[in-house]
Amino acid sequence: MSRTAAAKAERLPIVEEVLRPTFRRERRALARGVWPVAGCDEAGRGPLAGPVVAAAVILDPERIPRGLNDSKKLTHEEREKLYAKICATAEVAVAFGSTDRIDRDNILRASLWALARAVRALPVRPKLVFVDGRDRIDCGCDCEAVISGDALVTSIAAASIVAKVTRDRLMMRLGLAHPGYGFERHMGYSVPEHFQALNRLGPTVHHRRSFAPVAAFYSETVVEVTATDMGLPLHSSET
Repeated sequence: MSRTAAAKAERLPIVEEVLRPTFRRERRALARGVWPVAGCDEAGRGPLAGPVVAAAVILDPERIPRGLNDSKKLTHEEREKLYAKICATAEVAVAFGSTDRIDRDNILRASLWALARAVRALPVRPKLVFVDGRDRIDCGCDCEAVISGDALVTSIAAASIVAKVTRDRLMMRLGLAHPGYGFERHMGYSVPEHFQALNRLGPTVHHRRSFAPVAAFYSETVVEVTATDMGLPLHSSET
């Protein structure tokens, strides 16, 4: 190889493989005679306001919507279209962990409770559940936790879309009920617009008192939160 060719070869960019969820785990379970199989995921662990929403989905192996992926990798329009397809072809259930439950139990426990409740709310009882993350849930059947599951397991990816779309729609309605906070844009997350609204209007009943920037408003001293404040719960060791 000439020096010129070698130099060109060295400058070739490294193409990283695009990671997309697959149905392999579900098909392996089906081959063992284990079916139905559900995937579950949640949306809304990090925001300062609103519930955490969990979804459970049992996909039809013969009618899996094309384009399923981790909800965070999809646009709003893509999520909405896939949400409609999932609901039209799969068994779906959702559950909500309220702000009261989050403040009482902490966000991790509230999330796991909502995930288990979503699975139990499915119209068909699954024999196996894949859940996103490191924690298994008590859902009345076998459960496998899959770290980054929404990027690896198709059923979990479908659940992540259902949970995200459901929560976003709820936060848009809260935006109409509480004008000035911008819930319909930031969905309750820690962004400058949200902090400015908190400083101007104070917390609503939908804000999580156990999260530090919100808890500051209930202290005896007057405080002002900024975009540099982190939206972490006071008991952050478990989240």
